[in-house]
Amino acid sequence: MNEGVAMQNSLEGAPVLYMTPEMRPSLDEARAWCRELTTSHYENFHVATFFLPMKIRPLFESIYAYCRVSDDLGDEVADASTALRLLNTWGCMLDECYDAPERSMHPVFVALRETIVECDLPKRLFSDLLLAFRMDQVKTEYETWDELLEYSHYSANPVGRLVLWVCGYRDEELGLLSDKVCTALQLANFWQDVVEDAERGRRYIPAESVQRYGVDEGQIVGRVFTPEFRAMIEDLVKRTRTMLQEGGLISSLVDKELAVTLDLFRKGGEAILDGIAAQDFDVLRGRPVVSKMKKVSLLAGALVSKMRAGVSR
Repeated sequence: MNEGVAMQNSLEGAPVLYMTPEMRPSLDEARAWCRELTTSHYENFHVATFFLPMKIRPLFESIYAYCRVSDDLGDEVADASTALRLLNTWGCMLDECYDAPERSMHPVFVALRETIVECDLPKRLFSDLLLAFRMDQVKTEYETWDELLEYSHYSANPVGRLVLWVCGYRDEELGLLSDKVCTALQLANFWQDVVEDAERGRRYIPAESVQRYGVDEGQIVGRVFTPEFRAMIEDLVKRTRTMLQEGGLISSLVDKELAVTLDLFRKGGEAILDGIAAQDFDVLRGRPVVSKMKKVSLLAGALVSKMRAGVSR
């Protein structure tokens, strides 16, 4: 059996789209595959990076494709043991991409290899993401705020650092500010998706908050909204917003074009928190969403900022 077929079989159980082809794609074919995957998903990372210079977008598309496939291998596979196997296989492919790139068969890693070389990206940032997705298969509840921060260190912060690395920023001060924004975005998603996560058997609201406010854990599954639950979510949103604002300082320390993208990430997170507040913190009655009008407003503002950044250069 040749290596391509062996790899394909090792991804058995993954979504068909993500199966490894028998023939190694060319770099152009691999980048086209990543671009198609990127443009087929309306997500903050894809939309925000649209405002970056055209010449570096293929680099971000390969990173997005890696993140998208990794996430889906962990979240879109119902059986945890199968998901773990697929994530481990994906991790082996990542090792191969760094150690024996000529053997890489999957379009993600063919494209990603060029990004890694061009930007000198450390493998740790990619492997940390996989660690978070593995954690999701075995850890379904969190006891403390600090545990959530540790999870976000692996699940969210690497993405922000990859953005900085690709744009040529290696300063740890910027990295730490990026971490605050990315962690806050992860937390905002948790507070937005309380019911959906509960249906998956996961609880990201820390147990210490549940206990502090006298909330019964059964309220989440039963969607029983009480003043105590409201106070708990309000507190979590307030702490998250503070972190988002503190990290927002990063936009004043990078070039204007990158600042447009970073501001869009941050404002997207603020919009989620505003949506939760607009529902009086009742995340049990339905998932708070950012309205289409608000999204258009954010994108229009980013476009104007990008145009101004281009004029000022």
